[in-house]
Amino acid sequence: MTVPVARGRRSGIVLAVVVLVVVVLALFRRRAAEPGGAEVVMDVAVHMSRIERATLSRYVTAYGRVEPAPPGPGATPGAALLSPLVGGVLASIEGVEGSHVDPGAVLFRLDSRLARVAVQRAREERDVVQRAFRRQEELLPTQGTSQRAYDEARGRLAQAESNLAAAETELSYLRLTAPIGGTVVNLQARVGQYVDPGTVLAEIVDLNRLVVSADVPEREATGLEAGMPVLIGLDSSAASGTLTIVGRDVDRQTGTYLVQASVSSEAGLHPGQFLGIRIVAEVHRDILAVPERSVVTRAGEGSWIVVVDGDRAVRRGVTVGIHDRGLVEVSGDGVSEGTAVVTDEAYSLPEETTIHIVEP
Repeated sequence: MTVPVARGRRSGIVLAVVVLVVVVLALFRRRAAEPGGAEVVMDVAVHMSRIERATLSRYVTAYGRVEPAPPGPGATPGAALLSPLVGGVLASIEGVEGSHVDPGAVLFRLDSRLARVAVQRAREERDVVQRAFRRQEELLPTQGTSQRAYDEARGRLAQAESNLAAAETELSYLRLTAPIGGTVVNLQARVGQYVDPGTVLAEIVDLNRLVVSADVPEREATGLEAGMPVLIGLDSSAASGTLTIVGRDVDRQTGTYLVQASVSSEAGLHPGQFLGIRIVAEVHRDILAVPERSVVTRAGEGSWIVVVDGDRAVRRGVTVGIHDRGLVEVSGDGVSEGTAVVTDEAYSLPEETTIHIVEP
């Protein structure tokens, strides 16, 4: 009974030794010693790309809100508030929220009955005084009246015309018209309510004159200038715009500068939207670039790429520039267009090793 057990143990030991030898041989085949004692990983499967010429941009990203454009030289503001100059009862609302209005369109009317009576009275008084003055004009050349009577009649006419103008102005105040063309928004009035002077009844926004106001961190604002291109939005469907204002005073609480960018009318944006913008702060044209995943950067060691040289991969130090669209600008000795470089596996390779290329 003991002999079979012993033989089984010896067989297990032999099998374990054979497995160990196979593993050691496999590892030995995969590693060979470099001159000087450093090990090189042999026959590593890698993916490859090539150094190419490209145009890359450096962006400054900021976040802000869509707002009506401020007034400028020869340009009306992008928004206007409608509020009465005098108090009164709101008699009619002739604008609809969301509708487009032209400049000068009547949107609100206050009760004007008393004002119309005042205008009519002032007009009648003016007519009476005017007839008296004309009579004085006829009599003066024939000395049928005195110069003093003529001057007094003229003064009364001037006062009557002034009273009529004041009454007509008061009447015009009861009719609120659109100062700019645009869309009626924030309509906050009801027929029959009493409104005080300065009460905001509605707002008009010209959706063709919008801007994005955003805050740029102080460290990134250097070099920004009005006129730089701007991408409105952070995705591939971003609309185009232009940097119109770059603030010169830093907000001490947030450490940011205010910038404004114009918005194309085709962008389909609306006031109040919160979004990101990318300011094209710098453009490098016709430079050498590689995929970002092919560049390795480590603290104290700098940056490098791994160049494919036949069946070997060799590290090559590079100076890194702009990152854009998954590419990064590189320069350095031996860096030239068309050179093959390792991509995904670059971070894990030693300074030099044997490789074979696999298809992506």
